[in-house]
Amino acid sequence: MNIHEYQAKALLREYGAPVSDGRIVLKADEAKSAAGELGGPLWVVKSQIHAGGRGKGKFVEASAGEKGGVRLAKSVAEAEELAKQMLGRTLVTHQTGPAGKQVNRIYIEDGSDIERELYLALLVDRATSRVSFVVSTEGGMDIEEVAEHTPEKIVSFSVDPASGLSDFHGRRVAFALGLQGALVKQCVSLVKLLYKAFLEKDMEMLEINPLIVTPQGQIKVLDAKVSFDNNALYRHPEIMALRDETEEDSKELAASKFDLNYIALDGEIGCMVNGAGLAMATMDIIKLYGAEPANFLDVGGGATKEKVTEAFKIITSDPNVKGILVNIFGGIMRCDIIAEGIIAAVKEVGLQVPLVVRLEGTNVEQGKEIIANSGLNVIAGDNLSDAAQKIVKAVKG
Repeated sequence: MNIHEYQAKALLREYGAPVSDGRIVLKADEAKSAAGELGGPLWVVKSQIHAGGRGKGKFVEASAGEKGGVRLAKSVAEAEELAKQMLGRTLVTHQTGPAGKQVNRIYIEDGSDIERELYLALLVDRATSRVSFVVSTEGGMDIEEVAEHTPEKIVSFSVDPASGLSDFHGRRVAFALGLQGALVKQCVSLVKLLYKAFLEKDMEMLEINPLIVTPQGQIKVLDAKVSFDNNALYRHPEIMALRDETEEDSKELAASKFDLNYIALDGEIGCMVNGAGLAMATMDIIKLYGAEPANFLDVGGGATKEKVTEAFKIITSDPNVKGILVNIFGGIMRCDIIAEGIIAAVKEVGLQVPLVVRLEGTNVEQGKEIIANSGLNVIAGDNLSDAAQKIVKAVKG
């Protein structure tokens, strides 16, 4: 689960991180009073969406003077005007895709003088099953660009959970960032509190870009991006309360309510599969035969008839779907349950596109018989390759 920048900063502030004072604005008429409560003389007006690259982003139908989703104001009146320009508009960045995201929240905060911009992130390293630090002197840039063009400027290391974090790790971060003197001590303290927050709140990623050094010799968290482990949210109601459902894909949101693993993609063939590995293989073979998957959807090993019905509804709600491939290998999941769910869903929402079903495993004969006797116009797939070729042919004509 992702949260907005202003929420991430509020969370880090609770742990003692140095962040600027700011105010959230949900309505245009709140902007003037919000900016007036801050000291100035410089204000930063930031669009709040769940995507990076806001500063370089562009608003749909932007005028020549509009320079992205993060802009500077030199007066309360200018901050108010910028907030009014951004609210309700669609911001397109390299992470949103061409559709962009609508800006429903604006964060106005005190401006900061910047001497240096640095990069600091914590994330879960799946390869080592440890928390890793990623550090670079190239703050303010996309870390992917740095990794591609100047990988030597990125330093990463993990923390052994048996021994835990020590001052040594903080000093290692400080030296990698080229910090000296009193800044080293500040960095050690910051690393400690970030690591503590990361563990206690079950984060998956905590990215500070940029972490700045001010002319006064202070380090400050100028931007923060935080995501959490969905599997741990049950023990963090305070984090769940920060969820902004307007930032999530409506289909993915519906899937989460039925414990379905669904990710929307840009293709034309909807997929319903049981098992993440089989789902990936199904997507790969669709691409192999010349089409694109419209989604990743794993109904899980213990899906019920109701779950399968909801999964089918979610797939068919995508206007880009021109055909559907159901690929079930019944182990824990029984093929007859899948068949009943498919029939129930088709009867409820209708079938406007070609449907290919490949069943194998537990109760496969019962499942095939249920579909065969349903009267539905369903194409049977003998195996995965056959099923993929048939759905691609049906969609491509």
